Amino acid sequence: MKSQSRVGAWTAMIVGSLYFLIPLLATFEFSLRMKRGVYSFEAYSVVLSDPRFQASFGYSILMAVLTIIVGVLLVVPTAYYVQLRLPKLRPVVEFITLLPLVVPAIVIVFGYLRIYNSSSILPLTANERATDLLLVFGYVTLSLPYMYRAVDAGLRAVDVRSLTEAAECLGANWPTILFKVIFPNIRSGILSGAFLTFAVVIGEFTLASLLDRPAFGPYLQLIGANRAYEPSALAIIAFVITWASMGLIQVFGSARALSGQKV
Repeated sequence: MKSQSRVGAWTAMIVGSLYFLIPLLATFEFSLRMKRGVYSFEAYSVVLSDPRFQASFGYSILMAVLTIIVGVLLVVPTAYYVQLRLPKLRPVVEFITLLPLVVPAIVIVFGYLRIYNSSSILPLTANERATDLLLVFGYVTLSLPYMYRAVDAGLRAVDVRSLTEAAECLGANWPTILFKVIFPNIRSGILSGAFLTFAVVIGEFTLASLLDRPAFGPYLQLIGANRAYEPSALAIIAFVITWASMGLIQVFGSARALSGQKV
């Protein structure tokens, strides 16, 4: 029976891997065909040297960094306080953080446009900087399920109550406890949420497009509608960025686990 279960598991793994890898390899192979008759990285060279790619990718990186900062400052204190003082509210908070997975991004952005248009009390679409701020808030909303669960898992892995009581006995106030005790002890969880947030922001299209911001997602769509080989190269680049983020989560998570074992 064990041998049969192993065969079934390996069969499922192989089939799943092929289902995933064959389209990826086909896309990569097609991206190398820009020069007729030979394989080359010409499409990648064209894309990487395109000023619009550099501008859009740089803009999305900046938005991702701002989103991570705002998300961490919002989620960590909330998750910490819920676990320490209001554990009965955890199901409610978890439900709220899951809503961005249920409510489509297009509904969120149309709500933003309706509430924060130029004729409203708080016109965040009146100028570019205010719209950038609104876009960051939208990205924080979309990444909330991933950031909250990563941080919550990190908090549940440590004894938050004992750490808090020990810090209070030493005279630490709440900001000191939060930033000098809690943050260092859930560093791996914060980093996991940060890399997931980065991956979400880099590939997001709907918010940036409808708010008319020069992000990487709309650039991908624009190139895909007007070019042949460059979209395949961009798809591979986006894939590498996403999987690099996933790999960094594993690296930092493993490093955290090894340091915990040594202690």
